Amino acid sequence: MSSALATRISQEHASAASALPASVISLERRRNALQALETQGLPSSRDENWKYANLRPLEKVRFAPAAHAVPAEAARSMALPPPIAGYSRYTFVDGVFAPELSASADRPGIAVRSLRQSAVSAAPPSAPDARFALLNEAFATDGASVQVSAGADRESCLEIIFVASVDAQAGASYPRVELQVADGARFGLIERHLSAAGSASFVNGVVDISVGRGASVRHYRVQQLGSRALWFDTLSATLARDAKYRLYMISLGALSARSTVNIQLAGERADVGCYAASVADMHQSHDHFVLVDHLVPRAVTEQTFRGIAAGRARVGFNGKIVVRKDAHGTDSRQSLKGLLAGPEAEIDVRPQLEIYTDDVKCSHGATAGKLDDNMLFYLLSRGLDRDTAQRLLKWAFLEDVVARIEVPELRRQIEQSLAGQLNETVHLQELI
Repeated sequence: MSSALATRISQEHASAASALPASVISLERRRNALQALETQGLPSSRDENWKYANLRPLEKVRFAPAAHAVPAEAARSMALPPPIAGYSRYTFVDGVFAPELSASADRPGIAVRSLRQSAVSAAPPSAPDARFALLNEAFATDGASVQVSAGADRESCLEIIFVASVDAQAGASYPRVELQVADGARFGLIERHLSAAGSASFVNGVVDISVGRGASVRHYRVQQLGSRALWFDTLSATLARDAKYRLYMISLGALSARSTVNIQLAGERADVGCYAASVADMHQSHDHFVLVDHLVPRAVTEQTFRGIAAGRARVGFNGKIVVRKDAHGTDSRQSLKGLLAGPEAEIDVRPQLEIYTDDVKCSHGATAGKLDDNMLFYLLSRGLDRDTAQRLLKWAFLEDVVARIEVPELRRQIEQSLAGQLNETVHLQELI
């Protein structure tokens, strides 16, 4: 981080400190986060795990959070996605809870609170490469605290929508989710990030998850911010013994988007699946870094990524799996694929394995290139025209991830959004 940027962050924090709610993050924690950020600095393109992220727009943003509250009338006029049956909806605008846009309902075994009202708070960020999480810690204004008890089953489902409406030069948005899932619970979470009226916002989010013994969580994350927005996000998850966590990440919007994921498998037979799809066009930049750390024996990891870059866009995915010396019996699989759909587009897929024990079963594969000529020829030989054949191949490429989504209404909404992003809405209607 340049000295000028560090100085500006400190100055903006000092001017905004009196308005930052201590009930969300204590003043001491905010000061500690700011000091750690000043010591570590924000990432730059010289950092190995950040060299594919577009960080230049940060020089023009305002880091202090937006100082206004969205009027109830304006909030109700915002166009939000149709509700998902069975999912209670909580909505935040510019990082602050908006009850006018929320339709909460009592669910057995689940307690949801605005962080301003919650007495429970997650520990400060300690995961590797959590510098943007420190920025959130210093400036956060609200968020969702979710407690799932042992009696919760798959019917306990929640949708959290974060809407960004303020221009990046007027203020930033700092969404937070703190999720604790008790032993044996089953829980489904949909997390969406949207823009209001295509605003050029700066969004810096944090998600902290703890999955108890034998618990199961399905977590769907959909990033559909406006084409001029900036989105930086840090997710940390810890899995106990026999816990299962399924993470589905769909990245479509934003001029510059970066997601940093750190998952610790801390209990034997913990099981994580990470499935990500990204479609970028024009000058968009989508970057992902997913680290899974195997600390104990017999844990399982699966990573699947599918990305399409068109125009002058750049899409990157760095999947790293670390197997510690005591993590014998580890089973990990990686399949990372990128598709170039433009002469100036760029795809960067990078599987990494660090293994410190012999008793493991680990496999990985990564490819980046254009549409498969053999598959294209096959479809052409069956009478399809070239445009239709190319559309079908792109669609099948993404369906490796999208078809895994187990909520039918959400899957249809995502498929429609993907079709729009690919500029194939009309042609692909009959496919979805």
